[in-house]
Parts: sequence; C-alpha cells; structure tokens
Amino acid sequence: MKSFCFSFINTLLRRVSSTIPPFLLQTSLLFSSKMDPNKVNLSNLEQQSPSDIETKQFDYSKRAQWLRAAVLGANDGLVSTASLMMGVGAVKQDIKAMILTGFAGLVAGACSMAIGEFVSVYSQLDIEVAQMKREKLQRGSHLDGQSQSGQESKGNEKLPNPLQAAIASALAFSIGAMVPLLAASFIREYKVRLGVVVAAVTLALLAFGSLGAVLGKASPVKSSIRVLVGGWLAMAITFGLTKLIGVSGL
Repeated sequence: MKSFCFSFINTLLRRVSSTIPPFLLQTSLLFSSKMDPNKVNLSNLEQQSPSDIETKQFDYSKRAQWLRAAVLGANDGLVSTASLMMGVGAVKQDIKAMILTGFAGLVAGACSMAIGEFVSVYSQLDIEVAQMKREKLQRGSHLDGQSQSGQESKGNEKLPNPLQAAIASALAFSIGAMVPLLAASFIREYKVRLGVVVAAVTLALLAFGSLGAVLGKASPVKSSIRVLVGGWLAMAITFGLTKLIGVSGL
C-alpha cells in the first residue's frame, strides 16, 4: 500500500509538473524522496545538472590505473633502495658505500620503471587503436562523416599516453627512493644510521599505504599494515642474507 501511494504521487507530479511553480515542485520531490529513498524520481534527475549526476555516480575504480602506478612506483623506489642500502650496510660501515649504492639503485630503478611502463602502456595503446579501427570499419556506412570524426575525437581523448606514464612512474620511483637516501646522508654513526633509515622507511611506508587507501576509498589500516610488513620483510631478508654471505666469506 505504501509503495502504491509513493508511485501514485510521483506519477501525479510528473503529469502536472508543467503547471506547478518550480519551487513547489522541488519541495514536493524532496519530500517524496526523503520519505522513500529507494525510489528514483525521474523529474528530479532531469532538473539536476550532468556534473551533479556524474559526481554522485563516480566509481572509485576509475582511479585504479593511475593510483596503482603511482603507489607501486613510490613503494618500489622506497623498498628496493632501502633494501640495497641495508644490504650494503650489513657488510660495510662506510657511509659513502651506502649512499653510492642507494643512488645507483635510484637511477637504475627509475630507468627500469620508466622503460617497463612505456612498453606496457604502448602495448595497451596498440591494442586499443586496433580495436578502434575494427569498430570504425564495422560502423562504416552507418555513420556520416561528421559523426565518425566525433567518435574518433572522443576515442582519442581516452587513449593512454605511454610517455606520460613512463615519466610518472620514474618520478614516483625517484620520490620513494629519496627517502632512505636523505635519511642516511647526514649520519656518520653506523648503528644510528641504520636505525634512522629503518625509521624513515617505516614512516614512509605507512604514509604511502594510507594515501593509497584514502584515494581509493579503502581501509587505511589494512593497507598501511600490508605495505609496512612487506617493506620490513624485504629489508630484513636483504640484510640477513647479505650479512650471512659477508660473514661466511663467500
């Protein structure tokens, strides 16, 4: 009975919307929507701007691609560079050796990330361009020249940019790698230097994990713990194995 009443009210409002003043119509629609939030009022949707509807229907999974690349690049730069520095620090107490190792890891890792992302995105670009060509041939005679040009312009706007992706990945990796480098650059004492590197990397891992979770509307606690444990394991394994090899004299 309740659903029938709401349906009847919405139908009546749509039929007489042309004769009701706008402010009265909006008030009635608001009252109806508050009483039954599960019902979608078509008249109310028509009065909303496209930007409002798009904002309400925003899918956070659309952030997944660039968010994955940024967080993955920064986290890789942080963990890999810190693990290299900890590994060298396990057998050498010289600060110069640790800094040079970290800098070499930064340059090599940034280049590797950039090249890998460029090749990956370029392959995706080739696939999407080939798919667009097939769709264009299938549409063929069904669309006039103006419609085809409009479809092509819209398709080109959605195509990935390999160079932009490569630069973004290299930059994200470099930002992450700078954390352990800066932490170790100004400390001469060996044990203190190792402790500061671990502390700085821990804070950065928590920050990266929380940032990725907040931007993706996920759980910050779970994401931070997952990233932190992974980084700790990488540094511990690298330090332990390098120390073992150094002590055994291999």
